Amino acid sequence: MNKPVYSIVVPLYNEEEVVQESYKRLKQVMEKADGPYEIIFINDGSKDATPQLVAQLVTAGPTLRFISFSRNFGHQPAITAGMDYAGGDAIIIIDADLQDPPEVMLEMMQKWRQGYDVVYGKRMRRKGETFFKKLTSTLYYRVLRSMTNVDIPVDVGDFRLIDRKVCNALKSMPEKNRYMRGMVSWVGFNQTAVEYVRDERFAGETKYPLRKMIKLAVDGITAFSYKPLKFATSIGFVVSSLSFLYLLFILFQKIFTNQAVVGWASTVAILLFSQGIVMMILGVMGEYIGRVFEESKNRPIYLVKESMGFHHEPNEE
Repeated sequence: MNKPVYSIVVPLYNEEEVVQESYKRLKQVMEKADGPYEIIFINDGSKDATPQLVAQLVTAGPTLRFISFSRNFGHQPAITAGMDYAGGDAIIIIDADLQDPPEVMLEMMQKWRQGYDVVYGKRMRRKGETFFKKLTSTLYYRVLRSMTNVDIPVDVGDFRLIDRKVCNALKSMPEKNRYMRGMVSWVGFNQTAVEYVRDERFAGETKYPLRKMIKLAVDGITAFSYKPLKFATSIGFVVSSLSFLYLLFILFQKIFTNQAVVGWASTVAILLFSQGIVMMILGVMGEYIGRVFEESKNRPIYLVKESMGFHHEPNEE
């Protein structure tokens, strides 16, 4: 079999309702591509029939590859595994839910042929999503960009094409808590966007509810910015200064006036406020310490239970 020019990386988690249609759409699009390809499905510890369905597809599809994790490790480790196993000169990352239209990949390939090393999909409109989902997503990207030290494009997810040299650069980065969008922006190279309208999910439920979006935002901020620590330091300084000024005011009242202290309500309120600030600062510090702890254990990012359809080992050039 010819070495693939394109490797399509598709993370899967409980996608039994969509995986067959996803493979069909991807295959239809890639048959129009200007070179040989492979499609890599990564089962991220699915609890449904996803791995069985993909295994059946592999037997009938010579271009389909399959990786199955020993448990659920997460979306970003699944993308990492796909890049580790990919043999193509260009790697395209796309979710299986068909919200990101596979047809856009052809435009990405054209941009890559023009010399761009990274071509990311930029969402111009999002179909089938609630107002709350759209609002939180919009805020998420803006807050993330303002808080990080890396120029991460707004309204851009993991749907993108990366050149082989970009993939190798990402694989050389040793961190365990991976935020791929930020890492791709950090490595640089020649990047551009392809604009598209995001479709409704073909079937099933979103794998990124609000809780996971918040976690992803925290991962992105703590991985690429010290601003929360600086903000915590500033807050601590302001609260300490206000407390000191209030102490001077109390001493002034005590020494130079006859006013009596009326109750403890104000004192208790100030104590509760200052303690809340302290707990917030400790929480911010805990996020960074937790990341250091996770990195220090040096455990693998993921564990593979089985793989099918590959003719090479991961990281093999």
